[in-house]
Amino acid sequence: MTDLAAGIRYVVLGQRWLAQHPGRYGRALLPALIALVLYAAALLVLLLNAGALAAWITPFADDWDSPWRGLVRGLAVALLLAAGLSLTVLTFTAVTLVIGDPFYDALSAAVEESEGDCPAGPERPLWRELWAAAVEALYVLWRATLWTVPLFVLGFVPVIGQTVIPVIAFAVSGFFLTLELVCYALGRRGIEVKERLRLLRGRRWLAVGFGVPLVAAFLVPVAAIFLMPGAVAGATLLARDLMGAGPAPDAEPEPGPAPGPDLTKPAPARP
Repeated sequence: MTDLAAGIRYVVLGQRWLAQHPGRYGRALLPALIALVLYAAALLVLLLNAGALAAWITPFADDWDSPWRGLVRGLAVALLLAAGLSLTVLTFTAVTLVIGDPFYDALSAAVEESEGDCPAGPERPLWRELWAAAVEALYVLWRATLWTVPLFVLGFVPVIGQTVIPVIAFAVSGFFLTLELVCYALGRRGIEVKERLRLLRGRRWLAVGFGVPLVAAFLVPVAAIFLMPGAVAGATLLARDLMGAGPAPDAEPEPGPAPGPDLTKPAPARP
């Protein structure tokens, strides 16, 4: 479980890096603030129109007597609001990363420069960067959905649905959050999203250890605003470990093969 502990520590290292570089913090807060305003406006519109939407999706209740019509449409309103909040939690990070692509890419580059080695990265216009970020976010969301939907269904199974399944769901969410956050450092190295997924599968406990604490914190979008810059910084350090640019925190080096004879030197002459 060394990778699990290392992943958790990268969360702390990322926040500590931002605390040591406060000049970077203010600019990195802007994307999450913009996303929060957009989501708050969308949820307000949903709240104001929830009654009309509930009536539109339950036309069969038009002729029902009270209190049944009110109960059904009240339940529909509750479900609509719950769906809106769930969608906010599921997509807030991805939308924030798309909005903040130039901000977070600059932050990630600054982290790498502080570590002594920052790849130049591909030269692309801003609109192509934003388009690529949106496409990658949709790909990650689709792959995550392949796990989320079956886990949601299994959540209704007695006992395991209330014990095992939530733990698995948190681990899966943490893994895919890490996949989203390493996009800047690995994208700078020309590694496409499918290859990033393969790399993280090879170090899944590292990804889970990093992502799960952030998922727990990001359940509150306001917390995500203040933690997102440090999460990007920590993911950059994690990506460097993934690519062999630096060892995992507190990780012991793996033993290598015993040194053999140096065949480049001539053998000593026999007497």
